[in-house]
Amino acid sequence: MTYRAFFLTSAALFAASAAASPASAEEGMWTFDNFPAERMEREFGWAPDQAWLDDVRASAVRLTGGCSASFVSPNGLILTNHHCVASCVYENSTGDNDLLARGFVADRRDRELKCAGQQAEVVTGITDVTAQVKQAIGTATGEALTRARDARIAEIEAAGCPDTATTRCQVVALFGGGQYKLYTYRKYSDVRLAWAPEDRAATFGGDPDNFNFPRYSLDASFLRAYENGQPVNTPEFLRWNPRAPVEGEATFVVGNPGSTSRLNTLGQIAFEREVRLPITLATLSELRGRLIQAMSQSEEREREGRDLLGGIENSLKVQIGRTRALNDPAFTARLESAEADLIARSAANPAVGDPWAQVDDAVTAYRALYLPARFTSPSGNLYGYARALVMAAQERAKPNAERLPGYTDSALPLLEKRLLDERPVYPWLDALQMEWSLSKAREYLGADDADTRLLLGRESPEMLAERLVGNTRLADPAFRRALWEGGLAAVEASSDPLIQYALRLVPRQRELDRLIDEEYSGPLTAAGAQLADARFAAYGDTLYPDATFTLRISYGKVQGWEERGQQVPIATTLGGTFDRATGNEPFDLAPAFAAKEAQIDKAITYDFVTTNDIIGGNSGSPVVDRAGTVIGAAFDGNIHSLGGNYGYDPLLNRTVAVSAAAVQEALETIYPAPALVAELNGGQARRN
Repeated sequence: MTYRAFFLTSAALFAASAAASPASAEEGMWTFDNFPAERMEREFGWAPDQAWLDDVRASAVRLTGGCSASFVSPNGLILTNHHCVASCVYENSTGDNDLLARGFVADRRDRELKCAGQQAEVVTGITDVTAQVKQAIGTATGEALTRARDARIAEIEAAGCPDTATTRCQVVALFGGGQYKLYTYRKYSDVRLAWAPEDRAATFGGDPDNFNFPRYSLDASFLRAYENGQPVNTPEFLRWNPRAPVEGEATFVVGNPGSTSRLNTLGQIAFEREVRLPITLATLSELRGRLIQAMSQSEEREREGRDLLGGIENSLKVQIGRTRALNDPAFTARLESAEADLIARSAANPAVGDPWAQVDDAVTAYRALYLPARFTSPSGNLYGYARALVMAAQERAKPNAERLPGYTDSALPLLEKRLLDERPVYPWLDALQMEWSLSKAREYLGADDADTRLLLGRESPEMLAERLVGNTRLADPAFRRALWEGGLAAVEASSDPLIQYALRLVPRQRELDRLIDEEYSGPLTAAGAQLADARFAAYGDTLYPDATFTLRISYGKVQGWEERGQQVPIATTLGGTFDRATGNEPFDLAPAFAAKEAQIDKAITYDFVTTNDIIGGNSGSPVVDRAGTVIGAAFDGNIHSLGGNYGYDPLLNRTVAVSAAAVQEALETIYPAPALVAELNGGQARRN
């Protein structure tokens, strides 16, 4: 998508479970510089002190592939989910050596496998830069506002991280523009795969079990961070504690929740329900069908398409869950009540004005821009390379402060890594995605629309995709590097058809971005600042902002819930896998499970649930106990958590985690990795 405003906007409104009160017990994805220790103390009789928080923060890892993780040894060993490394496993596989099917164990560190495009980041500082950014914005509006804001952010990031080889700076807008925080990271650009179970062990139950519980999933893997060819020294790490969770015990999930819309106004919620969600469901469903049909043509295609299919199916289930939530009268009534309460509390404050009307006007303008913004950037990795090369070449020719977000000095190292790292490209997959996206553009925009003509010319989606994908050289990382290093002159002189196609589309994409900044992003930022002030005045400053894929901590407890009159247990056991297995996909046993059934301790806790408040992006987050040890890794939510994008229900929303005890059994018995066991034992409490 070209509409960066979609990712920049989180206009403000506090949508708590109870309209007239702050967040309920376990609700909240809290920033580390605003943890509600007093509130937790009242509810649990204990809360972590600053030293505890600092230790956990220094052990938490953000994976730039979109997941969370944690250091669990002093030698750079990283615990995360299997589905967070599935692309790395997939890209290191071949037809003769399918690591997704077989699993992977590096018996020596020199056999650990590089993960293309992956970077591990640890927060080293959080600085409030709100005053600096707001001063730069001043009285500007529309596109001028976004340009002034982005220019000041680029300057702050450049000044904060002059060493871009080992550090990364990122200014994040919180509360819809009410606050701006500079996050400073220590980054590790060489991340390698150390251990992964068979894909079937991690995905047992498949789509039917996804976002459900009970679960029987070994969704865990280990990476390692390297620097200068050696494992990094990580003195701050979480002690490994492979024990069973205890019902009612306090738990913390520490990670990087991706994006929530809990602060959206009812006008924005209406746009979600009426426009974005229906289009997303319809188009993703068609892509899934096209992919399944193409994968059925050969075993090779089945392997090559598996990773993409898993991602599509997961996304579909998320969007279906969000649609159900926004069509649930009881759920939406809570959101309506929350907005009415904030409006009532703000009525006597003339400084607030009517930001809700400003948001409504901005959303109305965005409705006219949404379809062209969504559909004028075709899908596929190869087109993604082409567009990134074109945009980067054009933006790098400008002073840093004048560049678009994503192309500033602070952002370029990661973009360069993602562009130039070697990874397999499957042309049929790229052609399929491009055909699909172009056909959807023609369908939603209309055959006679100017943007459709720009995209297709006189060709059909199928003809154009075949010509572009069949003749591009962008699958070759050396070719991409030559264009990157050659800059704008090399890009504009290139005869590569995909580069030329991107050069044709980018001006229109830039124009749409400019219009969105003028009519949507700029007004939302101004309204968001007003709404943030109103919220703080009404409820105090102990509030949590919407998720922004930055480090957060949530607290909760190990607890089941009631479903259709039945109490859902807190945990499953490894033995339950064999009871649930039918021999047919997706309930067929992983081969290693079947082969080693007699040796597996079936009483060990497998997966468990907690009341921690999480969202997509938290995948791989460590589940930490009061002692600061890791007892599991969050990998999913239950079906009720899908509405968590808009609000949290303490009675029903649950985090699903794989237990450290189950991972330990896998390391010892199912997929033996004695070197990793010894490494983890160096900083753990023995399993009890």
